[in-house]
Amino acid sequence: MADTPAEPPGKTDEDRELETFRAMIGAAQRIVVFTGAGISTESGIPDFRSPGTGLWNKIKPIEFQQFLASEDCRQESWRRRFGSGDSSWSDAKPNRGHLAVAKLIDDGRASAVITQNVDNLHQDSGVPPDQVIELHGNNSFAKCLACEIRYELADLRHQFETLGRVEPCTRCGGILKTATISFGQAMPEAEMAQAERVTVECDLFIVIGSSLVVYPAAGFPELAKRLGARLVIVNREPTPLDDIADLVVHREIGPTMGYVVGVN
Repeated sequence: MADTPAEPPGKTDEDRELETFRAMIGAAQRIVVFTGAGISTESGIPDFRSPGTGLWNKIKPIEFQQFLASEDCRQESWRRRFGSGDSSWSDAKPNRGHLAVAKLIDDGRASAVITQNVDNLHQDSGVPPDQVIELHGNNSFAKCLACEIRYELADLRHQFETLGRVEPCTRCGGILKTATISFGQAMPEAEMAQAERVTVECDLFIVIGSSLVVYPAAGFPELAKRLGARLVIVNREPTPLDDIADLVVHREIGPTMGYVVGVN
């Protein structure tokens, strides 16, 4: 009986972990990618929940019912948007993690990206908008809550800087709001249904940069695993679903995804 070839010297557990991940991608036919704030922090966008550093530790979010009921709350939300807060998001660029996800989509390996992020970086990286399922909306434009006409933020910024406020919709007089889902606002039905459909159809579900503590969004990887798909979690910190995953990678997202997908 021939001797088993020795493993190349210097190969670490981390190396074997990445090779396993790469093999799982290679064997899959229908991948779904699920992304959270961790993929975008590497582009300089702060997350919301990290203890001590998350945005919600520094400023109390305005709940949806408050936004609807109070003109002062609405104008405060615009002051935050056009002040020193998240206006810097417009300077953020897709990183290696986003580009790796875009390659999976472009190669036909992945059918969709389900994202909790609102930063538009998946679209900026080249993923077609109809393959980005935004569970929490999009922070790069605004909409009228009544007639749903789209407003560009550059125009609203000019109005705010000129008048000191954002006026109601010019078409119907409705309330304007960034196209995001706020606390207390219903999850988008069409996007939730689309996310469930692609999850049911997938054979590999890859979670990237999500703490998996926000429901109902965190229910999608559970659903995928329950229906027989393999589950990979790539996140710097442990998550509540690590125990049911087929592979857990606690490493930096950009280098990890870039390596296993082949994006420099």
